[in-house]
Amino acid sequence: MIRILGVRVDEITMEQAVAAVERFIAAFRHHEAASEQRPAQIVTINPEGIWLARGDAAFAEAIERAALVTPDGNGVLWAARQQGTPLAERVTGIDLTYRLAEQAARQGWSVYLLGAKEGIAKAAAARLTEQYPGLTVAGIENGYFRDREQQVIEQIAAAAPDILLAALGMPFQEKWLFAHAAELNCGVAIGIGGSFDVISGQVRRAPALLQKLRLEWLWRLLADPKRWRRYLVIPRFMRAVKKQR
Repeated sequence: MIRILGVRVDEITMEQAVAAVERFIAAFRHHEAASEQRPAQIVTINPEGIWLARGDAAFAEAIERAALVTPDGNGVLWAARQQGTPLAERVTGIDLTYRLAEQAARQGWSVYLLGAKEGIAKAAAARLTEQYPGLTVAGIENGYFRDREQQVIEQIAAAAPDILLAALGMPFQEKWLFAHAAELNCGVAIGIGGSFDVISGQVRRAPALLQKLRLEWLWRLLADPKRWRRYLVIPRFMRAVKKQR
């Protein structure tokens, strides 16, 4: 484990993350009173998340007490190198989602999709089950449930999924999962931001070349210029990392 601007990030690879999830699910299934257990929460942290956590105590606590905090974003890897604690690779929310869906189909794990606009999670589930035959989808719910929050929590708990994928946006998803952990009755809970939009085909992910060149952020900005305010965090994040160094 390292810290970037005081925020925890785990030194973990994709393979290690998948292996950890397998252990978490085995423990969840083995426990006689699973409904009383808090799920293993996984936070996929990017520079924006690190910056937000510095001024959000609830978000910072969710990160600190998570089972895993993976480096989601080249900016996190850059910061780690700057402070002399390099990380092996990115473990992004969307890539982890695909890997876990593949493993779930093989292992017989169930997955619950929570979040995004009406119909997006359903479309994402259809894409995943087509790509990974045998994948069990325990439930689907969009992200607009504030007026029926307890009902949705009870639905998730009744489904008892091995993996809960929450695409509710950072930092709300992390804080929500942490706050309701004792009620959710799932093995693993992961906040994955806008991943359902990409998985469903609603939004196209940056081509592999741009990802390799670390320009995925530019692709997202060009695709949705309204995001520009969010990217103002990046230069501030970089200045803070260099100043700390």
